[in-house]
Amino acid sequence: MKQYNKQSGFTILEIMVVLVIIGILAGMIAPQLIGQSDEAKIKKAATDIVTLENAMDMYKLNNHKYPTTDQGLDALVSAPDIEPLPKNYPEGGYIKRLPMDPWDNEYMLLSPGDNGNFDIYSMGPDGEADTEDDIGNWNIDEFLQ
Repeated sequence: MKQYNKQSGFTILEIMVVLVIIGILAGMIAPQLIGQSDEAKIKKAATDIVTLENAMDMYKLNNHKYPTTDQGLDALVSAPDIEPLPKNYPEGGYIKRLPMDPWDNEYMLLSPGDNGNFDIYSMGPDGEADTEDDIGNWNIDEFLQ
């Protein structure tokens, strides 16, 4: 009498069904995770802008005017050497270093601003200024909710 060795394992059909199920689940979950990542980047940019706004206010409190566009946000890290020179610049500056926005671009300063005393903004995901995805201190409330 012959004995058959019955091997246990999965058939190719069972493996394909499992792969299809995993693909369907990944297709449903991945867009949600990607959306949360984009939202987190926007919130980080908004938070950075608030921090930079506060440093700008401290600069004005000490020096009676905001840094100019030419002086840029670098004036918050080290004393500017472009007129108007600050009279009461603290040792160590107002912030230790300038953050990059979540898309690895610099935050921009326009002082005086088009929307207030100064405009601080990120060019957003597209990296281009003056587009709908710009995140600035003039529209920040819609991103912080």
